[in-house]
Amino acid sequence: MFSIVRAGLAVALTLTLTQPQAAKADEFLNVLTGGTSGVYYPMGVALAKVFSDKIPGTRPSVQATKGSVENLVLLNAGKGEIAFTLGDSLAFARDGNEEAGFKTKLEKLRGIAAIYPNYIQVVATKESGIKTLADLKGKRLSVGAPKSGTELNTRAILTAAGLSYKDLGKVEYLPFGESVELMKNRQLDATLQSAGLGVAAIRDLASSVEIVVVEIPASVVDKIGAPYVKATVPANTYTGQTTDVAGAAVVNYLVTRSDLPNDLVYGMTKSIFDSLPDLAASHSAGKDIRLDKALEGMPVPLHPGAEKYFREKGMVR
Repeated sequence: MFSIVRAGLAVALTLTLTQPQAAKADEFLNVLTGGTSGVYYPMGVALAKVFSDKIPGTRPSVQATKGSVENLVLLNAGKGEIAFTLGDSLAFARDGNEEAGFKTKLEKLRGIAAIYPNYIQVVATKESGIKTLADLKGKRLSVGAPKSGTELNTRAILTAAGLSYKDLGKVEYLPFGESVELMKNRQLDATLQSAGLGVAAIRDLASSVEIVVVEIPASVVDKIGAPYVKATVPANTYTGQTTDVAGAAVVNYLVTRSDLPNDLVYGMTKSIFDSLPDLAASHSAGKDIRLDKALEGMPVPLHPGAEKYFREKGMVR
């Protein structure tokens, strides 16, 4: 009996020593984006594919969210590894601006890179008669999902134009796609959407009804100040928009958490800038991502992994 047991143990030990060790579990990379009809989501899908192809041992996923504010709260809580955000939302998160949706300072946020500018696009149906920001008074406006980056942009633009939500006929807190559906059905007059140029929701709207891209005058942008900058929505960005329209923009950033390993964040940063054609192919906004602008205006400290990459490129000393 004992000899049989000893033999069995010997066989088990031999199998243990000769079989390869179990592979290390893949590193999850949850990409926090925005609504599926915006720009963050398709760009996030492209990022996930880049990470899957270029960072061995990772398992990327993409999460649709309400946008910047939710992304930063989730990221700081450890419920994501990389997130898209508007620059003003990131600064509010850093400072713990409660009015913007941050009850405390989100101290785990770390920068990866500046990416493309978000154009703040105010679009009305031609039927509404809205031609200027002042014309929004008494009208029905969708201001973006509650406490989203878009909604923060709406508040800033309206305030600088001498308006508030109380001046509007109706306020809807809706993501891009739902806003457009209501406009098609004549249940809304206008929407403010903060996204890259050529956002799918506005393209969809312009293909269904006549639209007006409403000017955001330089004086309004100057009144708000940084991180808002003057911008132009070029003619023919949307069907029926035959002239350039003055507007405003805010830079978008990719951010991560302070507790992620340096080599992982280095790999993410490198793979992003090694794959710019892939990101440009996912959405026209990706064409504006440039290495030489990657560190512009970063509101939070760089993650050491990202810093290592930019140091190799001679951008950090």
